[in-house]
Amino acid sequence: MPERRRPRLSALQWAVVARKRLALLLPPTRLLVRLRRRPLLRLAKRYLGGLHGIEIGGSAQNDFGVDVVNVDRYGEGDEHYRFYKQAEIDAWGYGRPVDVVAAGHDLPFDSNSFDFVLASHVIEHVPDPMAALLEWARVARRYLFLVVPHRDRTFDRDRPLTPLDELIERHRSGFTSDEDKHWTVWNAETFQSMCEHLGFEVIETRDPDTKGGNGFLVILSAEVRA
Repeated sequence: MPERRRPRLSALQWAVVARKRLALLLPPTRLLVRLRRRPLLRLAKRYLGGLHGIEIGGSAQNDFGVDVVNVDRYGEGDEHYRFYKQAEIDAWGYGRPVDVVAAGHDLPFDSNSFDFVLASHVIEHVPDPMAALLEWARVARRYLFLVVPHRDRTFDRDRPLTPLDELIERHRSGFTSDEDKHWTVWNAETFQSMCEHLGFEVIETRDPDTKGGNGFLVILSAEVRA
């Protein structure tokens, strides 16, 4: 009987095998998160793979596996940074490094200098979300890839949905604050209404964003209609 030989794998194939074996060693809760997020990650790769972008407030537990500069309002030495990074480490075993410290609605980049902006569970923390969307569209050439918490599936479930008129007034008055909280409460329909009011084309939506997810996904064209 001929001897069975192990298949010859390339270095890349061995890296994939090693990554899958390592995933099996993860605590069950982390492995479950990975399994639930697979469709979302495939969608991110379909739109954003091979492109270079910005992620606002990227974290280890929500790593999309795409090429990004990670922008965060808090840097090393800030107590908020230590708090959030420790939460990442507790949840996932490590913390994503911050590349650029800046407010999410005021980015230190030239216009059209990146292919996309990605933000997951971030825009609700911005006092003026319209300003954030327009700023992200300024620096992005192609896409805004957004995951937003759904009011009915988070601790905000007892709050009223934020009216569009309130968001328009916040933007008109230039409202801002350093307080870190959920300033705005949406469902998928009210979020899309805000985007359409600003002139964004909604390319694709998913509600929920993942199996059992507490958010919804909205992909926008970065080109704002007049």
